[in-house]
Amino acid sequence: MSFSADMLTGTSGVVDHRLERRAVINEYKRGRISRDSVCDANSELIRAARNLGEPTSVRCPICEEVNVVLLTYVFGHGLPKHGRCVTERKEVEQLQRTDHDYAAYVVEACPGCSWHHLLRVLPIAGRRRRSASGGRPCPPS
Repeated sequence: MSFSADMLTGTSGVVDHRLERRAVINEYKRGRISRDSVCDANSELIRAARNLGEPTSVRCPICEEVNVVLLTYVFGHGLPKHGRCVTERKEVEQLQRTDHDYAAYVVEACPGCSWHHLLRVLPIAGRRRRSASGGRPCPPS
């Protein structure tokens, strides 16, 4: 499941990587970057894309044959070093009930050609920060 900034409390700290995505795609289409350089997703990411990814209606910008899927990985206190792939909204809500802050990384991946790109990073504020700011996350210290 992917998450949008409006699902989380507030939008401070959201980092969007769409401009970088567009630049990479343009460089590929101009022949300045090889397909091997942009279609190099880790096999675990592609496995997750095939089995857990949220389908989209967006065609892969590289192979133009398969729709990309979205994956959301959360990193933070008590989670594995490689993060945890979350697939349901309730998983994020559970993290919001803790006293810790997390970061959700939304990645698009093509199960066909192995294209992948980080789309955005979203903060998941724990209840301590939300309560201190009246429901909105405090800026990171």
